[in-house]
Amino acid sequence: MCGICGEVDLAGAPDAEGVRRASRAIAHRGPDAEGFHFDGPAALGHRRLSILDLESGGQPMVRDGVALAFNGEAYDFAELREQLRAKGHPFTTRSDTEVVLRAYLEWGEEFAERVHGMFALALWDARRRKLVLARDRLGKKPLYYFAKGSRVVFGSELKALLAHGGVPRALDPEALVQYLACEYVPAPATILRGVNKLPAAHVAVLDERGFRLRRYWDVPAPEPQRRVSSGEAAGELLRLLDVAVEKRLVADVPVGVFLSGGIDSTSIAALAIRHKKPLQTFSIGFLEESFDESPWAQLAAERLGTEHVSQKFSGQDCLDLIPAAAAQLDEPFADPSFLPTLLLSRFTRRHVKVALAGDGGDELFAGYDKYVVEGRERMREQIPRALRKAAGAVGAMMPLGMTGRRFLRHLALEGPDRYFDASTMFHADEMRRLFRSEALVQIARHDPWSAARAEWREPGGDWLAAAQYDDINRYLPLDILAKVDRMTMAHSIEARPPLLDHKFVEFAATIPARLKMQGHDTKYIFKKAMRGILPDSIIDRQKHGFAVPLAHWFRGALAGFARDILLSDTCRDRGILDTRSVERLFQLHNRGRDLDLQLWTMLSFELWCRRFLDTTDVRDVAPERTRQTLRRPAPPAIVAPAVHAPGF
Repeated sequence: MCGICGEVDLAGAPDAEGVRRASRAIAHRGPDAEGFHFDGPAALGHRRLSILDLESGGQPMVRDGVALAFNGEAYDFAELREQLRAKGHPFTTRSDTEVVLRAYLEWGEEFAERVHGMFALALWDARRRKLVLARDRLGKKPLYYFAKGSRVVFGSELKALLAHGGVPRALDPEALVQYLACEYVPAPATILRGVNKLPAAHVAVLDERGFRLRRYWDVPAPEPQRRVSSGEAAGELLRLLDVAVEKRLVADVPVGVFLSGGIDSTSIAALAIRHKKPLQTFSIGFLEESFDESPWAQLAAERLGTEHVSQKFSGQDCLDLIPAAAAQLDEPFADPSFLPTLLLSRFTRRHVKVALAGDGGDELFAGYDKYVVEGRERMREQIPRALRKAAGAVGAMMPLGMTGRRFLRHLALEGPDRYFDASTMFHADEMRRLFRSEALVQIARHDPWSAARAEWREPGGDWLAAAQYDDINRYLPLDILAKVDRMTMAHSIEARPPLLDHKFVEFAATIPARLKMQGHDTKYIFKKAMRGILPDSIIDRQKHGFAVPLAHWFRGALAGFARDILLSDTCRDRGILDTRSVERLFQLHNRGRDLDLQLWTMLSFELWCRRFLDTTDVRDVAPERTRQTLRRPAPPAIVAPAVHAPGF
């Protein structure tokens, strides 16, 4: 696992020093080695976290006039290497990087279809004066780029592009609307105008014909009429997952498993110990019992026989990370579970360099409660539309956070509109109150869900498949995987999610909805597959998640810090948020309406602005060196300089 960066300018020369700055900004992704390749219009940078072929796998790697900067793992590299050897390709290393490079030499731009794993990469083909960027099928590894004319600047993280200095620093008003609604900025956009994320399962090419993107893979549609028994489906799921886990245990460094005690991570550990003994598992717990999962992790470890290592933290340990959190996140990020993920990554890195993770199970097997809620609300469409519309009008007039408001609003909505509304943090009417008038002019015309609505598909009327398809394409890569990537790589640890092996995903996606969710019973088929392998108590336990007590924090330890940030002159001078409206949200929250997620969404945005817009200093900063405490006043690191960035 590594970090990549670079610049290609077909009409000029790249900024070599800018590429070096970009590399330094992502040193945490690869502390073991740094490498560069400069060739005419191209400059590639690479930071290495050594996992495979520790002696000879240095990058960028050059073969036959093609240079590759590779971030990721190709899990089928041994089989692919034999195919390429049979076609006459020689190999001088044991690394998967050389296999990927020679796959390009053999198959050209179609090479990505042959690579199975997680990756983001950049290829400079000097023979054809062509840059090729590619990202894995599910979006496990990130890749940002700025393309203008004959020039492209790219990097594993947005901070690499900002450190390079050759990209704009202007907020994108449409992206801001999407962030406040969706809690993240959907690909291909970023929070900065003109800077993009390469979407998952895409290849981008820059050559003399210009810059273009191509999607090379998609999640298959389910087969509603497919005649498959639950036993057959469960058996095949178990077989495919076992293969995926075994492949992800291959490394030349110690490998462990993140273990929360939930069904997903425990399944990974149960299969991993079949292939690797002894097996180390890792978890963290909290002194506050209300959000402590560590007893379940301990139970799972005891039943499976793993060498379990855990540590307990306090909620204050999470809070202490917040002032420096923006340094670890490339964009404003509204999911607070990245805080315990950061603690877990820091703790685990003391023992191993690679950890298998259980991400993806909820998206593949309908594990979220929102699927149950949507199924129940679909049944209410039998109520006459006129009555539902009237109820929706009443709900729209109710104050934010009032009991029953969302229920009445949803009665008036149908299909995907209702599903997206349930996931919306700030609705249009709420944004109109939240934004200052001059900012409102720029954001008023943007619909944050327009792209998702256009991509909604219900094969055979299967709404559950449609919701899962949307979550696999949006929520999974942009929230779950982004969180895991940034927090693990902040501590130079590689996270591998076997449940997101694309062959496993393809099979899971074709399973009919009736085998995924039955009434209120979510993950039905996955639970059946793991029954007898995991303890029943793990399979049947209520889903918990990596939660933090935000509502309590915003009424206590976090309140003063958040108010100092969001009601400050710096925030007011930014010209975006109306501080009177923000103050009103604080007051309502203190009166008992749980508006903690809305407050956190705004706080994350303002902290990001201060870290990445209000200063040009985008150095790589380790979390330990930036750790602050909320027991003291806001530290200098988050005080904006005298000159503020414009609102947009």
